[in-house]
Amino acid sequence: MTMWRAAAVVLLLAVALVSTTTVAAARHHHDGFAKVFDRQEADLVEALPGQPEGLGVRQFAGYVTVNQTHGRALFYWFFEATHDVVKKPLVLWLNGGPGCSSLGYGALEELGPLLIQKGTPELRLNPDAWNKEANLLFLEQPAGVGFSYTNTTADLERFGDELAAHDAYTFLVNWFERFPQFKGHDFYIAGESYAGHYVPNLAEKIVEQNKKVHKSKHINFKGFMIGNAAIDEASDDRGMVDYAWDHAVISDELYDAINKNCRFDQAGNSSDFSSSGHNPASNPACDRAMNGFYGAFDHIDLYSLYTPACTANPAGTAGQLPRRLHRSSSTASDNGRPLRPRYNSYDPCLDSYAAEYLNRRDVQHALHANATGSIPYAWAACSDSLFQHWQDSPASTLPVIKRMVDAGLRVWVYSGDTDGRVPVSSTRHAVRKLGLKTLKQWREWFTSDQVGGFQVDYDGLTFVTVRGAGHMVPTVTPVQASQLFAHFLAGKELPPKPIVA
Repeated sequence: MTMWRAAAVVLLLAVALVSTTTVAAARHHHDGFAKVFDRQEADLVEALPGQPEGLGVRQFAGYVTVNQTHGRALFYWFFEATHDVVKKPLVLWLNGGPGCSSLGYGALEELGPLLIQKGTPELRLNPDAWNKEANLLFLEQPAGVGFSYTNTTADLERFGDELAAHDAYTFLVNWFERFPQFKGHDFYIAGESYAGHYVPNLAEKIVEQNKKVHKSKHINFKGFMIGNAAIDEASDDRGMVDYAWDHAVISDELYDAINKNCRFDQAGNSSDFSSSGHNPASNPACDRAMNGFYGAFDHIDLYSLYTPACTANPAGTAGQLPRRLHRSSSTASDNGRPLRPRYNSYDPCLDSYAAEYLNRRDVQHALHANATGSIPYAWAACSDSLFQHWQDSPASTLPVIKRMVDAGLRVWVYSGDTDGRVPVSSTRHAVRKLGLKTLKQWREWFTSDQVGGFQVDYDGLTFVTVRGAGHMVPTVTPVQASQLFAHFLAGKELPPKPIVA
């Protein structure tokens, strides 16, 4: 028995003895706790190849079954907080796609305590890691993403928003059974991009199930935060085109052609971009205009306008992996274009390093991933099969977000203001459709003595911009992102005045 496991069993046993009076009952508790910690110890990650010294926190990784019959299991990677583990909240992070990995992106490129880099060591410590504020849980979902798998191949053509939320909720219930010491912690969800669907849908699932299940199985859910999030397709499309024109990426003529031939539905439904799949009749003029639009980004990064693009590999080769947003049609669109989103202002080729690293068998062994080597495909940042076959994907998640606001959850929406794919203009259009009363007007907030972005408080929702950040805010502006995260968890306004050292 390792020292940490022994100490944990003794501590939980002591807690149990406070509430029980018989030796038999105490022994029963001891046996139960021992089994729990045997299972936790099996998931304990001792160290990763290329991991520098000084991590200073425990990390766990492994599989949680979400459907025994179909053989669906989701892979997680969990880091305890840097301090006050028993008091800090638990935060689940989800990347988008649909079908993209929270390990390859969120954990290794954005906000985890270990970040991927070129060369040796392959990992570096992240001075702005979010586990300074919370216990941090990354999940590859749904099955078919990254190391998560299903033994029922047909599942890969069944996933959509509803089934993804169902499995993610089942994962949480089962994960809390494996890590019961976190059951009572304040729980939050955060994510970006298509997590504008994942996060609100999972939030609603938790709220609904908390009303149905026994109190002992309640998840202590407090709120969610979504960034550069796809929450309203018409707003996203309209804002994307306006942003590109306003930032001098597309010509006046192309802008006029798009506005003439492609309609943006103001009621919150999908636009009639042919790529959306909701237009009953083909619109060749809109197709041509939108192909021209995406072509304008062939040599710059749609997802981060002012950072370098990765030019190390030609389009379509290993490492050139798109951070997709779902479209329900396979017609000519951004789906099939080799958009090469890169966000890091210092090294835009992080995706290549992450893919190479996570496909190493020694890394997989250390993470307890793909233990038998039987997953019939290489680890990839995004699953083409899931993306191409995604089922239900409502044009707007604003109704769900509004219900969660009404339920009293803490809801923050943030936007890196150099993202061209879900730009700040899109999110502002979408948030205004909620019709929430403004409590505190648009104003600047500060990181040290510099403007970090802008903030506006609505009745039940806070909207924050992050200045100079692209689609993946923590990668490009890590200090501002960690500051934003800390204030979200605390429910506090970001600094309205400069802080001069």
